[in-house]
Amino acid sequence: MKLTYEPIIGLEIHGELLTNSKMFCSCSADYGSAPEPNTNICPTCTGLPGAMPVVNKKATELAALVGLALNCSINKHNTFARKNYYYPDLPKGYQISQYELPIAEKGWLEVNADGENQLKVRVRRVHIEEDTAKLSHEKNYALVDFNRAGVPLLEIVSEPDIRTVEAALDYATKVRAILRYLGVNSGDMEKGVLRFEANISVRPVGSDEFRTRTEIKNLNSFRALTRASAYEIERQIQIYESGGTVVQETLGWDDVRGVTTSQRSKEEAHDYRYFPEPDLPPLQLSDAWIESIRSQLPELPEAKTKRFIADFGLTPSEARFLTSERTLANYFESVVAKSKSPAKTIHSWIAGEFMRYLNDSGLSIDDVTLAPESFAKLIDMVTDKTIGASAGKTVLTELLTKGGDPVQIVKEKNLLQLTDVNAIQELVTKILNDNPKEVDEYNAGKETLFQWFMGQVARATKGKADPNVAKGLMVKGLEERKK
Repeated sequence: MKLTYEPIIGLEIHGELLTNSKMFCSCSADYGSAPEPNTNICPTCTGLPGAMPVVNKKATELAALVGLALNCSINKHNTFARKNYYYPDLPKGYQISQYELPIAEKGWLEVNADGENQLKVRVRRVHIEEDTAKLSHEKNYALVDFNRAGVPLLEIVSEPDIRTVEAALDYATKVRAILRYLGVNSGDMEKGVLRFEANISVRPVGSDEFRTRTEIKNLNSFRALTRASAYEIERQIQIYESGGTVVQETLGWDDVRGVTTSQRSKEEAHDYRYFPEPDLPPLQLSDAWIESIRSQLPELPEAKTKRFIADFGLTPSEARFLTSERTLANYFESVVAKSKSPAKTIHSWIAGEFMRYLNDSGLSIDDVTLAPESFAKLIDMVTDKTIGASAGKTVLTELLTKGGDPVQIVKEKNLLQLTDVNAIQELVTKILNDNPKEVDEYNAGKETLFQWFMGQVARATKGKADPNVAKGLMVKGLEERKK
């Protein structure tokens, strides 16, 4: 009998913190703006003998903020440690990190488990460390750029509570949204400022054992996370079903071939020979300091989603879309505050034509210059039938590309909607009289012709006829011509 397996997934998320300086020195953390490799460096971040580290206060505050957002306990006494290993991108031969006493631990985040049920994923720890240098691999050699070395890095480690790839994706998506809401990380995975590592094993359904796991390193997109996890789960299942043994190892992900590849045997904590960092005293955080950080927490995505559902009558999917980005949620609320139209109507405009323009133009919500007041005015003109929906799309494109006032644009382009019943009736009568063949075919059962008749109205009025009025008059006119 074929066994049925379930995956056991734990995620490690590494995010660079948005500080001005590096974790333990005053060099700029904006290594991307360095004019050349190895110019944004000093004795401390390159590990020269005698250089002494100093803890970045802002990075500590941001790390605590993330810990609180993830429902963690903040350790008032937390320490730094040396994580010893050799690699060319690590100038000191060790990385200053946190081990036994991280800044935050024992938190949780609620995620969508299977489309219906919620799952509380436990957060084991949140700790701060320094990033490594950047390696560029050539054919016969590698180049090292130390501009990134020492940039503040936050690591968020979950417990192995995740049981599906979909839940892993939801967890990763929600953590990224929280980091962006807090303003601690840009979330720009293409630039490598946010990276995922998936720890995966599989076991027979119903078993409570934890089998050998593998770790997939440096996944820099949601697509890579889901594809790599799904592949590794299937790979391990096939190994067990063929009588083999899964080897504990660190894997890379080959996105082109769609396979995981072995990099090295998986290290355990003792392999890194952790010991307390002798050059840094423990961080002592007071209750007052922790509460001052807590007071900086904004309304987070999950709470905002629930409020949007309750206050605006949105569906869960509509609310989740709007709260996926803090800037988008704020923009939506600004438009709602200036508009007389229903919130669901405003959601439809933002999710539809507005986002279509952003996607087509490669822009983000942060690039939008259209004032919420102008957008609200445009939506209200469509709602009160001053202009039609088609004309509204035309005006929105003009506002997004060139700016201006929606009322003035409507006047200049002569887009006012035709609502005069007598004028529309006269036009409908003319169209029916001029097309007797189509009228007979419609009344004989070819109902698809109705859209053709409506198209004639739109063409004759350049889309300005009130569609509801025109539809009613067209139905009535066709009914009157039945033989």
